[in-house]
Parts: sequence; structure tokens; C-alpha cells
Amino acid sequence: MRVLRRAARRALPEIRQALRPAAHSRTSERRADDGVSWTPGSGAWLAAICTSRALAASWFVAYSAVLPLTQVAWQLSATQAGLIQSAFHLGYLVSLLIVGFITDHFGAKRAWLASGVFAWTSPFVFVFFADGFWSAFWLHALTGLCQGGSYTPVLALINDHVERARRARAMGFLIAASSAGYALCLGVAGFALQFTDWRGALSAVALMPLVAWFLGLAAMRGTANRVHPRPAGEPVLAAIPAVLRNRNGMLSIWGYTFHNWELLGLWAWLPAFLTAAVMASGTAAADAAALALALSALTYVANIGGSIVGGTMADRWGRTQSILLWSCVSLALSFSIGWLITLPVALLVALACLYNFAGIADSATHSTVLAESVPPHYLGVAYAVRSVIGFAAGVVSPVVFGWALDLAGGGKTSSDPFVWGVAWASLGLGGLLGPVATRKLQRALRR
Repeated sequence: MRVLRRAARRALPEIRQALRPAAHSRTSERRADDGVSWTPGSGAWLAAICTSRALAASWFVAYSAVLPLTQVAWQLSATQAGLIQSAFHLGYLVSLLIVGFITDHFGAKRAWLASGVFAWTSPFVFVFFADGFWSAFWLHALTGLCQGGSYTPVLALINDHVERARRARAMGFLIAASSAGYALCLGVAGFALQFTDWRGALSAVALMPLVAWFLGLAAMRGTANRVHPRPAGEPVLAAIPAVLRNRNGMLSIWGYTFHNWELLGLWAWLPAFLTAAVMASGTAAADAAALALALSALTYVANIGGSIVGGTMADRWGRTQSILLWSCVSLALSFSIGWLITLPVALLVALACLYNFAGIADSATHSTVLAESVPPHYLGVAYAVRSVIGFAAGVVSPVVFGWALDLAGGGKTSSDPFVWGVAWASLGLGGLLGPVATRKLQRALRR
């Protein structure tokens, strides 16, 4: 508790600074010349930001890591356990919308550091006070509501300070850092559970957003806070219709939305698919589920490489060209992997790794393209609009996948290639619209 009190005292000046009205100029804050600092846009600066993002993102899957234990401790039904996680996602969705406006109005640096205080405080509130379904539901929604500041402002910082020739790769490293943070959480929680209960494990994970905030504070010491001026007399809320009227920006958002349809559906159903494949080889259901979870985690590591490679390719060969390449590879796997369920498990896992790699390889490029398609004074709102639309698609696609699975006559443990082929194709059908939007954007950019 003494550590938390000292951290809170350190945080108060940052909150006051963030809430202070900002002058609408390109640079609204003097660079700090004292203490440790990194040159904005440098490799060390980017590494510090990405490390901070990885640590902050660790809380996103913390509840999932201890879900079986809290379900027993609180006597939750499966539906109640799922609703607690859904509460986090809902809170996070709202936070992305709010933080978008804060970023545009106060500047990305201030938005990140000020919101980061709530991002590390709220997990400890959950750890100390969650004790049953309703308290966990509302407190986890609160933690989600406090997490959006670790994403949108950081994207804006990279757009402000990293030169265009390296920007997509930098975005790729940031997306990869998120994936690394998810894996780090599972590792830390699993290790902690060998010595303590679920509260102790969550406490260990909750320390990581705190460390992330201090690292971000150090990284930003030499970075100016930029507030891009709005046209005179334009209200803050005018940014939303401005984004919706921006043709290139909306084409980028629609491309990202259908990308999310495919990617989040993949993440939701891959463990069940691999479980069915392992069971087809004669493995018992419980053992198959455990093995499939481990194999799914292995395929998830491919996300890290995909984010970096995709961003690097976009810098070298073009934004829309890279998106079209990887989205087409991902689509080919969406329409084929379900029919290949009877392949040897090792080969199927290799295909799943490629699927994850290709599915996320265009994520960073989508973020870069949007940043380069809209005026900087409403970039935060553009990211917020994209998150709301794209996340909605990611919520619906797993449901459609399950509906297609049932409609084809199978279930989660069926190993019938027809059943899974139809279900995976539902992701491909939605994902088809992504390259269409990207192709239209490519033509528009050539005019």
C-alpha cells in the first residue's frame, strides 16, 4: 500500500498538467532537458513506448487467466463468468471514444500520462474489492473504462514523432507489443498461482500497468506535447461528422472493420477448432482441450512476427499493397482451413500460425493509413470512430461463426470438414469486403 500511495503522489502533478487548458499550437509544452530522456522518434524512444504498451496491455487478459478459479470461488455460471469479461470490453469500447476526444483536445502526451494513472489504479481496485458477480461486473467494467488511454494516444504519438518512412513499422512494433503483453500476463499469472491464490496472481499482474506508467513518464520527459489546432470556431464534436465525411478515412475504417471481422472471429474459435482436430485423433476431451489451448497460444506468438513484418513491408512497398497482400492470404486460409481439419495436427497448427500471422499483418498498416488520411486535429476521434465500428464487427463475427457451425449440423467437438469449412467461410465472406474497400482507397490515393 505504501508503494501505491507514493505512486499516487507522483501521479497528481501529471493529472493537473493534463487538465490544464492547452494552447492550440503545434507544440504546447516545453521539452524537458533534465533527467533521463529519449529523442522523440528514435529507436530507444519507440522501444520504451512499446515496452510500456506491453506492460499496460497485460491487464486485458488478466481476468481470463484466473477465470476458472473465480468461477468456483464466486459460484458463477458460465454466462455470468462471460458477462464479467464482456463488461470489460464494453468499458474499453467507451474509453476509446472518450480518449479520442481527449487526445485531440489536450494532446497525445498529456492524454496518455493522465489516463495512465487511472489505468494502473483501477486494476488494484478490482483486486481488492471484487467479491462476487455484481461487484466484479461493475469493477471490471471500470477497469476497461480506464484502459483506452494506453492505445489511441500512443498511436497519435507515433504519428506525430516517427517519420513517414518508418511509421508503419513503428505501428507494427506497437501492435506486436500488445500481443507480447497478453502472453506476459498469462506467464506471470501462471507462475504466481504456484505460490498464491487468484488475488495474489492478479496483484502481480496489476503491478505491470503501474510499471508501464512510470516507464511512459520517463520516455515522455524529452517529448513535446502537440495539440493540433482546429479551425477557428469549430466545436469539438464537429470532428465526428468530419470523420464520417472523409472518404479516404472511411474507406480505411471500413477496411479495418472487415479485417476485424475475420481476425476476432479467428481468435474466438481457433481453440475450439484445434480441440476438435485433436479429439479426432482419439484424445480424451479434457486432454484435447488443454493441448489445444497450448497450441492456440503457440499460434498466437505468430501475431508478434506478423505485426512487425506487415508494418515493415508497408514502409518498403506501399501501404495499400501490403494490406491487399496479407488480407488475400488471410482470406485464402479462411476459405480453406476448415476443410483441412483432418490433416495431421502439427501441419494444421502450422497453417493456423500462418493464418494468425497473415490476419494481423495488416493491422498496423490500417492504423498508419488512417493517420495519413485525416487531418491531424481530429486523428484521435478518427481512431475512436474506427474502434467503435471495428470492435462491433469483431463482436458479431464469432456469433455468426457459431450460427454457421450449428446450421451446418455440427458442434464444437465435431471433426466433420464440411461443418468447419462452412463455419470458417463465414469469416471469409465478411472479410471479402476488406480488400474491396482497400482497393477503392488505393485508386483514390492515385488520383
